[in-house]
Amino acid sequence: MSRSMSPSPRPENLDVAAVQAQVAAHADAIIRFLREIVAIPSMDSQIGPVGERIQQEMRRLGFDEVWFDTMGNTVGRIGDGPRILVYDSHIDTVGIGDPEEWEWDPFQGKVEDGVLYARGACDEKGSTPGMVYGLAIARQLGLLEGWTAYYFGNMEEWCDGIAPHAFVEHEGIRPDFVVIGEPTRMQVYRGHKGRVEMKVVAKGKSAHAASNHLGDNAIYKVLPVIDAVRQMEPLLGDHPFLGHGKITVTDIHVDTPSINAVPAGCTVYIDRRVTFGERLDTVLEQVRQAIPPVHRERGDVTVEMLHYNEPSYTGFVFPVEKYFPAWLLEEDHPLVQAGQRARQLIGLPDAPTGKWDFSTNGIYWMGKAGIPAIGFAPGDETTAHTVMDSVPLADVVKSTEFYAILPGLIP
Repeated sequence: MSRSMSPSPRPENLDVAAVQAQVAAHADAIIRFLREIVAIPSMDSQIGPVGERIQQEMRRLGFDEVWFDTMGNTVGRIGDGPRILVYDSHIDTVGIGDPEEWEWDPFQGKVEDGVLYARGACDEKGSTPGMVYGLAIARQLGLLEGWTAYYFGNMEEWCDGIAPHAFVEHEGIRPDFVVIGEPTRMQVYRGHKGRVEMKVVAKGKSAHAASNHLGDNAIYKVLPVIDAVRQMEPLLGDHPFLGHGKITVTDIHVDTPSINAVPAGCTVYIDRRVTFGERLDTVLEQVRQAIPPVHRERGDVTVEMLHYNEPSYTGFVFPVEKYFPAWLLEEDHPLVQAGQRARQLIGLPDAPTGKWDFSTNGIYWMGKAGIPAIGFAPGDETTAHTVMDSVPLADVVKSTEFYAILPGLIP
C-alpha cells in the first residue's frame, strides 16, 4: 500500500562529493558484481539463480529484507519511511541465438576499450549493480530519510509489465515513484509507445493438394489482410514526442496435415505499436476492416487480442491481456525534474529528456497504474538482443551516483 507523503532531504543538504567518494570506493566491487550476474544465464524468465546472487549482494550491503516474491522476482527492501520508491530492473534476458555468431563467450563476455560485451549487459543487467549499491550508499549517507526503497529484479522479457502488475496487485506494494533500469544512454527517459499483440485467425477446409478444388485454403484468406497491414502505417496515429504508430506482421502459423495438403487454418500474428490518441478498440477495428467483407460476414476470418496466462518458473499464474498502453510523464513533473537535477549534480553533460523505442515495464507503472516513472540507466538500446549487447563500465559506476542521489531530490 502507498503511504502518506512526507518531505525528503532538501537538495542543498546533499553532499555530492561524499556520494561520489563512496561510489569510487566501491567501483571495483560494482564492476565485479556486474560481471558475475551476466555470467549467470537467465533466459526465458528463469531468474532463480541470478536472483540468488543479487540477493546475496543485497544482504552483504545491509538491506533490511531480501526475498523472492510469489512470481519469483527478486526483492530487496531498504529503509522504512512513509514514501515508497522502486528501482525496477528486469534480470532475465533473451537467448543467445546462433552460438556461431558470437566471437566471445556470451556469458563470460569480454571487456574492450572499457566496454563490457555480454548477453544482458545492456538489456538489462547493467542497471542492477548501480541500483543495489546506490540504495545502500543513499541509506549510509542519510538520503533515504522518509523513504522505503525497493530494488525489484524482475522478469520482463516474457510479457511486459506483468511483474510489476503482480507486485502491486498480488504482493500489495504500490510505490509512489519508480525508476526503470532499461538502457537510456545515461539520459532521463519519460515514456514510450504502447503495444497491442493480436492475431488474425482464418479457418478453411483441408483437402489433398492434388484435389485442391475440394478444399478451402486458409492461407489465401489472410493474404489481403497481410497486404492491407503492409500499407496501413501512413494512416496510423502520431504524437509530437512519442512518434508514429507502427504495425508489423511478425509470425504466421499454418494448420495443415502435410505440405501436400490444403491448409485448414492459418494464424497471422501482428505487433501494433500504439501512440497517444490511439484507442484499443480503434486499433483492433483497423485490422478487422482489413478482412474482406465476405470473410467478416461468414466469420471464418477473425481478429483476436492475445492473452498471457503461462506460469512463471515458480508456477505462479497471473493472467493478463497483451495490451500495453502508451505512457508519458510530462517534462515539468517533479520526478522528471529530479532526474535532470541528479544528472546535473553528478556532472553528466546536459541532455534533453528522451523516450524508448521499445517497450518497458513503464506500460504498467505509468500506463496502467498511473504511478510516476522515469528511466535512467547505462547502455544503448540499439545493442539489446544482439551479439553486441554491451555497456560502458564507467557508466555502470557513474549511474550508481544517480541512483544514490535521486531520493534526496524528489520533492
